[in-house]
Amino acid sequence: MKTLGFPRMHKEKGEIRAFLPDFFEKLEVNGAKIYIEEGYGSKMGYKKEDYLSVNKNIEFVSKEESYKQDIIIVLRSPEFDELELIPDGKILVSMLHYPTRAKRIKVLKRKNIKAVSLDSIRGDFLQRLVFNAKGTSLHGMEIAFSELEKIKPDFYSNTRGPLEVSIIGMGMVGLQAGKAASKFALPEIAKKIKEAKAKGVLINMLPRNITSDREEMIKILKRTDILVDASTRDNPYEYIVDNELLGNLKEEAIILDLTADPYLVDEEGIQVKAIEGIPTGTLDKYVIYKDDKEYYDIPDTVNTSNRRTVVSCDAWPGVKPRECMELYAVQMLPLITKLLEKEFDEMSLESPYYFERAIYRATLDYFFKYDKIKTE
Repeated sequence: MKTLGFPRMHKEKGEIRAFLPDFFEKLEVNGAKIYIEEGYGSKMGYKKEDYLSVNKNIEFVSKEESYKQDIIIVLRSPEFDELELIPDGKILVSMLHYPTRAKRIKVLKRKNIKAVSLDSIRGDFLQRLVFNAKGTSLHGMEIAFSELEKIKPDFYSNTRGPLEVSIIGMGMVGLQAGKAASKFALPEIAKKIKEAKAKGVLINMLPRNITSDREEMIKILKRTDILVDASTRDNPYEYIVDNELLGNLKEEAIILDLTADPYLVDEEGIQVKAIEGIPTGTLDKYVIYKDDKEYYDIPDTVNTSNRRTVVSCDAWPGVKPRECMELYAVQMLPLITKLLEKEFDEMSLESPYYFERAIYRATLDYFFKYDKIKTE
């Protein structure tokens, strides 16, 4: 029987997420020995006994030992030094973001780590199976409207025109963002707007045939109150909105960065964000103002001349950790069960089993055969 390892996420202070005890209770039926890193779940208020009492196969171990198991499960990708703790040939289940992490892929290949990227697990119609689109979009939009309420003097005026939200990206995150924005994201704001008899929200969904039209984008940005990046780019080395174009955005506008791609330097150059010159936030700080130090941490080659208030987080679902982990537990349980039952190298698109096909789509083998070619 394969063993499972659950390391903690040693990230920023605000990253407290861990799978809840009832998730491990459901895993007991598989009979797998589970090795959990000491302190797991403590930031969410759980003690060892909460886990040990629901699954007799659990043992608390060191960080190093948790990374030595047959299948390692950790929501956010391990750091590079943590990847080195994984023995060659083991299975890693994590948010690995293959398209924008060339350096990480090199390490995974060098160590022959059998990677399963949670953000790439897809069903037969290519829909993501481990995904918190609503959580990502709603949490971000709530904060964006809260900030706009503070900055925009006529926010509750019944003489202003409709607020305009412009969304780059028409996938599930973008669509959920539009839905949240249509209701002002927060019930208390919606109630005040109604009482003030102020106008509602216009949602602009911006497909590529509009974002590539500079003349139209200038017109749209001049009207926009909240600009949202929910994009998926074929080329992470190119901007969708360069900083000069960004200068057309209203001074008091909010930029909501739902994609939260980082700036990364690799052998191909610098991987950039869809909107040039904006910083990436974290769970410790997801509202960044024009003169905050995060703007000065951006690489010098990136133009940051035109600045706005940015709402950004590199782990959006973690803003509401319990809700997030309850959802991921439901989504991931059948996938983990399948990884325990089936040999990794036997997963394929030809499998008669739905979850085996879904897992294969999250492997490096699939990425290089089918996905990477789309971006080259």
